[in-house]
Amino acid sequence: MNQPLERVVVLIPTYNEKDSLPGVVARVRSAQPGVDVLVLDDNSPDGTGAVADRLAAADPQVRVLHRPGKQGLGPAYLAGFAWAAQEGYDALVEMDADGSHLPEQLGRLLEAAADADVVIGSRWVAGGATHNWPHSRNLLSRGANVYTRAALGIPVRDATAGYRVYRLDALRAMDLDGVASQGYCFQVDLTLRAVDRGLRVVEVPIDFVERAIGTSKMDRRIVQEALGRVTLWGMTRRGSQLTAAARRAARRAGSGGTWRELTD
Repeated sequence: MNQPLERVVVLIPTYNEKDSLPGVVARVRSAQPGVDVLVLDDNSPDGTGAVADRLAAADPQVRVLHRPGKQGLGPAYLAGFAWAAQEGYDALVEMDADGSHLPEQLGRLLEAAADADVVIGSRWVAGGATHNWPHSRNLLSRGANVYTRAALGIPVRDATAGYRVYRLDALRAMDLDGVASQGYCFQVDLTLRAVDRGLRVVEVPIDFVERAIGTSKMDRRIVQEALGRVTLWGMTRRGSQLTAAARRAARRAGSGGTWRELTD
């Protein structure tokens, strides 16, 4: 059992989310009054940063981190992780600003974090669901996750999910200085790092609701980045596995020892 989570902050990256942000923040504060909120705004041209500042002025548990420009989801979260570490938080929550991640379900993620290092709010485990998504988006998400599991050999069913809880100690174990992913591939990157370092990753079912306000940030460039990186990581992992298997076979052939003797 892990240590109880005493200080939790919800990280909400924003770019042109002035219409949806106030409602999301209000719902977080209502659903989980004990947690804090950090808005990560990438100098949104629609004035989201100013909206976030007004929310922070009205509520001491809401803070804002202004960034100089649009740099991608990954860099925004990494900046939030660093800020939260300096402020002494025990756990960090990733949550979208568009309302697709239901703040009312945050409690189930935090409960699971009592016995986990990373908790993923999953659309593709039993009990998970998507709402108001076109068939093409469902196919894209399902296909991407099937490909990711096959390419990387990881057991997580929704590696691209963006509704998550990370314990700070888990993030410190994941060598975040080496993260270069910018778009939604960032979620796969951190999932892979967590699995490879033997951290306990738990998926809990959530309802993912298509945004009602604004437009999706998903585009071809984001998809291409994810496909390219996952393919490269998969090839690298398979190559390493084949090399290790060949070395073990060579040692067995050279020593004549038993399988148990050679693998103990």
